[in-house]
Amino acid sequence: MDLSGRALTYGVFQGGFGMQTIYLDHNATTPVAPEVVEAMSECFLHGHANPASTHRPGQEAHRVLEETREATAAMLGADLVSRRDRLIFTSGGTEANNLAIRGMAQAVGAEPGQIIISAVEHTCVLKTAEHLMDAGWRVDTLGVTPQGVVRVDRLRGLLSEQTRLVSVLLANHETGVLQPIVELAALCREAGVPMHTDAIQAAGKIPLDFGALGVAAMSVAAHKFHGPPGIGALIIRRDVPITPILFGSHHQEGLRPGTEPVTLAVGMLKALELWRREQEARVNRMTGLRDRFEARLKAGWPELIVHGAGAPRLPQTSGIAFPGLDAQMLFTALDAAGVACSVGPACDSGSPELSPTLLAMGVSRPIAASSLRFSLGATTTEAEIDEAVERILRVARAQRGT
Repeated sequence: MDLSGRALTYGVFQGGFGMQTIYLDHNATTPVAPEVVEAMSECFLHGHANPASTHRPGQEAHRVLEETREATAAMLGADLVSRRDRLIFTSGGTEANNLAIRGMAQAVGAEPGQIIISAVEHTCVLKTAEHLMDAGWRVDTLGVTPQGVVRVDRLRGLLSEQTRLVSVLLANHETGVLQPIVELAALCREAGVPMHTDAIQAAGKIPLDFGALGVAAMSVAAHKFHGPPGIGALIIRRDVPITPILFGSHHQEGLRPGTEPVTLAVGMLKALELWRREQEARVNRMTGLRDRFEARLKAGWPELIVHGAGAPRLPQTSGIAFPGLDAQMLFTALDAAGVACSVGPACDSGSPELSPTLLAMGVSRPIAASSLRFSLGATTTEAEIDEAVERILRVARAQRGT
């Protein structure tokens, strides 16, 4: 059943003047699906012991955890049964990306080398790369087209004997633009360089198959697809060397110490099961709603710009510029009018800096400064889209003074 038909929405929150808030910030986080809450409640009530304990209660918890791990991996196109791949549970996407980049790059040897990332990565990847630079590593950036698509032809020229890792996100968090990961991964394999992809925004929004992508590692986070916050995962091929970035006990093959959260893992699996069951309907419905949203806004504001509109995109992400307006002021006014969106990623909210993604696409600074991100979810309805368009146009016109 489509999640939009359930009583699952941030619209229950009251905005200014008693109006209900329309939540269009699902790329920041999604509401947890009722089935996920139910599965987690049952798990909590069961009272599982620590899965690392060797007594019977601990071993029962371990069995549940490992069955959940295998099923989660299978949902994402990885194979734990034949031991081809590994799935490491993390606290979320940021930790998964850090483990991939720092763990894979530094596993090759003690001497700093080169890593390559795209110019449109999430902050947690950019900051991790900066950390490696401080330690003497060389970081090269793969540029993008004006539509925000990574320039595949430039990768071969950047790869060298010193390259330890390439990391390119699968779907951009601000524009929704999808990247040619299969092509990039093929070039990396040819050069004998492992490649990681941040698939955090893609999981639960488009079909995802780790094996088919051809990458060495992939990150996901449950709260982006109606699962619980506080858990993510790094999938990595077993033949790829990696070193831990946290230290403690022997959990998860020594790669991620700390008591493993059985209940959160169960919740993430349930969210993936819901996605798998509804994926075709969700993709079709969200694509239709996104297109309706953009077309109606464009009709009421012809000079509006949709970033990456000419490239393949996620079905529910719209990065939109309102030329002549200030994005931060527009965001504040929309919040008061009961439309929740974002000025770039939630992780960067409050930052005075313009979007690195938009600047890398060649967007002018004034246009970047007028841009907002709207992102739909499985709970978004057509009525919400139509009402949101009315509110956005009303507020934008008031900001312009027309």
